Amino acid sequence: MQSFRTELENPVVEQEIIELEKKIRAFQGGEIPEEKFRSLRLARGVYGQRQPGVQMVRIKLPFGRISFKQILKIADISDEYASKNLHLTTRQDIQIHYVSLNKTPEVWAKLAENDMTLREACGNTVRNVTASPTAGIDPDEPFDVSPYAQSTFAYLLRNPFCAEMGRKFKISYSSSDKDTAFSYIHDFGFIPKIREIDGVETRGFKVMLGGGLGSQPLLAYEIFDFLPEDEVLPYVEATLRVFDRYGERNNRNKARFKYLVQKFGLEEVLRLIEEERIATKIKSFKIDRNVVPEPTLPTVPIETSAPVDPLSYEIWRATNVFEQKQKGYFGVYVKVLTGDIPTEKARLLIAGVRDHIADDIRITQDQNLLFKFVREESLPHVFNVLSSLGFAKAGHNSTADVTTCPGTDTCNLGISNSTEMARVLEKYIHEFHQDFVFERDLKIKISGCMNSCGQHGLAHIGFHGSSVKAEGRVVPAAQVMLAGGTIGDGKGRVAERVIKVPTKRVIQVVDLLLTDFKTNAQEKENFHAYYDRQTKDYFYRLLKPLADLTNLSSDEFIDWGHEESFATAIGVGECAGVIIDLVATLLFESEEKIDLAKSALEQAYYADAIYHAYSCFVGTAKALLLDKGINASSQIAVINEFDTHYIQTGIFDLPTSFSERVLQINKFEPSKEFAETYLIQATAFHQESAMRREDLRVIS
Repeated sequence: MQSFRTELENPVVEQEIIELEKKIRAFQGGEIPEEKFRSLRLARGVYGQRQPGVQMVRIKLPFGRISFKQILKIADISDEYASKNLHLTTRQDIQIHYVSLNKTPEVWAKLAENDMTLREACGNTVRNVTASPTAGIDPDEPFDVSPYAQSTFAYLLRNPFCAEMGRKFKISYSSSDKDTAFSYIHDFGFIPKIREIDGVETRGFKVMLGGGLGSQPLLAYEIFDFLPEDEVLPYVEATLRVFDRYGERNNRNKARFKYLVQKFGLEEVLRLIEEERIATKIKSFKIDRNVVPEPTLPTVPIETSAPVDPLSYEIWRATNVFEQKQKGYFGVYVKVLTGDIPTEKARLLIAGVRDHIADDIRITQDQNLLFKFVREESLPHVFNVLSSLGFAKAGHNSTADVTTCPGTDTCNLGISNSTEMARVLEKYIHEFHQDFVFERDLKIKISGCMNSCGQHGLAHIGFHGSSVKAEGRVVPAAQVMLAGGTIGDGKGRVAERVIKVPTKRVIQVVDLLLTDFKTNAQEKENFHAYYDRQTKDYFYRLLKPLADLTNLSSDEFIDWGHEESFATAIGVGECAGVIIDLVATLLFESEEKIDLAKSALEQAYYADAIYHAYSCFVGTAKALLLDKGINASSQIAVINEFDTHYIQTGIFDLPTSFSERVLQINKFEPSKEFAETYLIQATAFHQESAMRREDLRVIS
């Protein structure tokens, strides 16, 4: 188990940075294929932008926790290497843009000085572990989930069973039954519970499994109403091992864990998970509840100050401030338009509030910030600082707080300019629907494409980028989706596709919907209930005139924030990495797995050694199958196909079937004896395969 100061104290980090630099040189020298290199850099948080020749760098911040020093360090790095901007994401990360590929090792090294990592921030990995930003101060929480999120992050980082999966995997921890970390759309979602067991108060979690957004949103299944805290990480490990073995690897559109559940059925997936638990490296994991340090609280004496705008201050305090469970302290939400903080403003922000807030800032899932442990006397001062920087808008988490992804600003998959659309809508709501600044049960979320990075699939009013044809030309369009959102305690709703309209008409869409809701909703009826009562058809008919393409103005052929006519220019998305099917590369990677297994064995990391040996078996077999033109779509398919085409035909001779040999991995508990035996078998298999490759190709 790694400590909280993971990057600073882990000697592996320096070697990883050196290796990244070597791989970049090898790629630029033509020694590594482009697709292979793309997969490698994605696993190190380096993501190709829409603009050629530059990279987005994603900084992985577990549960969105960040200190003053870390923010200032990222600002300095962004000034030197990027675009002088910090972008807050819906997974509580920070991204910087326009970074030269050659500079990414330097960026990583400088981040590591302040305990920040790029490792597994992108690619086919466990992505950032998120949590309710209020964790630790939430008046409704049974207990603080921050240590659990941190422990999950630390345990899974660099773990061999989840470093090279078929697709990404997402985990969240909500602080209470309000489910503000959206457990219902995660591969794993955890909601804290307390039960009395044998007279002892015991912590545990409701467990949601198999949810996801994307182009085909699916709601998670409740698989435990109470899983004791010490069983959480062993169960997560067993599940990830199953996903690694059985998950789709060829068709990325069907490679998320939710599709494995859909394909096999929940009952079979749960059976496979139980079967795998014998092989996990941990059978019980006691969480260190002190793994997340207590924040340094403000102690500087406060000079009384008056708010610069008393009326705005009162509205801001009503919508953006709440009293913590620690009496006398307040949490303050900072609204950050489109999640973008210029570096100079970041410095001024920290300088202005550092004596008035705890050194423990949280990035929120709606791309804002949360300040903690603010004394009541400091609230006017904090408001004044925010006002001077343009961050004091009222209406956090309301209809006027629009969530968005970067869209066509930087993303290869972006179809429309979601950020400018968000700015326009927020401005419009603040000017013409001011009462919705207080409405927290009606959220607007925007994505530049159907992949839902802006969470449009769980919005009450959601938009995603699209296009339509009119007059022989392409028109930028927005797919309107309605009535998604959180219900609570693991339950949620996926927004329904209602109609598609030209992008420039989204203001009219929002205006119609908000006006109709205000006019016709029954007393205390929320938007979900109103939508269900009126039905989808009612909203389709309400918005249908806006979908009319016979009356387009010239301006509607141009997307928000652009001056030229619209054209869909979608690049190759990198959200989930790529599939590498090069025989020589696979054999080389399998040899690397042997070296990793030997190193793990020497350090008595028996479970890791076994898993690296397993990966060698699978990688080598996949290489030989590709020599026959057989591209198996999962690890278990590789194992079975190798039996069919190599063992049963007599090309390869083993004392047992290949599947029996390889799948010993989940028949024994990790031990030195089994690890040594299994590694010997994997090494022999790889050596024979490499030596006979040319002969095998002739035979096939």
